[in-house]
Amino acid sequence: MASTLPLQVSPSSGLPIYRQLVDQVRAQIAGRRLAAGEFLPSIRRVAQDLQVNPMTVSKAYSILERDGLLELVRGQGMRVAPTGATTNGKIRRDVLAPLLSQVAAAAKQLSLSPRQVIDELKPLLEEDHD
Repeated sequence: MASTLPLQVSPSSGLPIYRQLVDQVRAQIAGRRLAAGEFLPSIRRVAQDLQVNPMTVSKAYSILERDGLLELVRGQGMRVAPTGATTNGKIRRDVLAPLLSQVAAAAKQLSLSPRQVIDELKPLLEEDHD
């Protein structure tokens, strides 16, 4: 029924654990590694696998449900909500935007031009990531 989610948490990252979970599930949905209709592991299972409080996982799932990415199916658990192509594009942009902001800030601190940043980024985007 529910697949195992490749999730990991870093308690020392400074980012709350529930936020780490939200971001990772959101990225997996945006990257199409989690398909519409696919069930997520139970809150208890994720909490046990990651050795975190079940309330932390519950909070992450609730946020994802509120945002329309997950839906509760009574008696079966949480599954990925159906998303249209436009919604999926928005999710992808939402996942990528904060990362790009970090890159832009670092580039400014290093006095790099947009061209230099693109030249550095392009080979990374062209790598085969299987």
